[in-house]
Amino acid sequence: MMGEDEIWQALRRLTAARIGLKRSGAALATAPLLAFRLAHARARDAVHEPLDAARLARELADLGVPVVTVASAAADRQTYLMRPDLGRRLAASDDAGLAAHHGDYDLVFVIADGLSAGAVALHARPVLAVAIGALRAEGWKIAPLVVALQARVAIGDAIADALGAASVAVLIGERPGLSAPDSMGAYLTWRPHAGTSDAERNCISNIRPEGTGYDAAGFKIAQLLRAMRMRQLSGVQLKDDSDRLLLGR
Repeated sequence: MMGEDEIWQALRRLTAARIGLKRSGAALATAPLLAFRLAHARARDAVHEPLDAARLARELADLGVPVVTVASAAADRQTYLMRPDLGRRLAASDDAGLAAHHGDYDLVFVIADGLSAGAVALHARPVLAVAIGALRAEGWKIAPLVVALQARVAIGDAIADALGAASVAVLIGERPGLSAPDSMGAYLTWRPHAGTSDAERNCISNIRPEGTGYDAAGFKIAQLLRAMRMRQLSGVQLKDDSDRLLLGR
């Protein structure tokens, strides 16, 4: 018969949640308390960690798509955290600079640091390799990849408009959690425009090896984009059936 500790150990293998933590009186025992404080520190560090845009651009270059780096209207990290509205807008100089790359594109991928630069540094390239490979094989016209600094999701709307892209997929570092400081999200929008609401976007969250893996995320992104183009819409009106298709592969 399993003891109480063995039962909790078996359950902990099934979840990253903190369950069955030992206590000392009314407080947590020392070991789980220190583990909690370490996880909290890692989450805080993830928010402030800068993105090495030059390195990421070099890693993305071998995907065969030009790479452009831009910044939001937030001048620094502190401003970005205090003024979310500025993170949704392009810096004026970069808005004009993107005009040189304007074309007739089906899609633009934006890689944004968001609240966890480490997430996109780790996960963006392998996910893009899957998604871009699938869409290229079908003749999609893909705009230059755009690395965006101090950026929020909505900056993708301005980037798509500046480049002339019919849709945008923003890969962005999600708000760090105590069990996942490096989780990446993907936000997909058809015909983005100024004032696009969150209800008009489709989201794939928790992209990382321990969550939604690279192959699955790339497949889901490509499948949602196909559905968007076919139905000419995105967001709450578009059902994500990619999980069913994944199971049938």
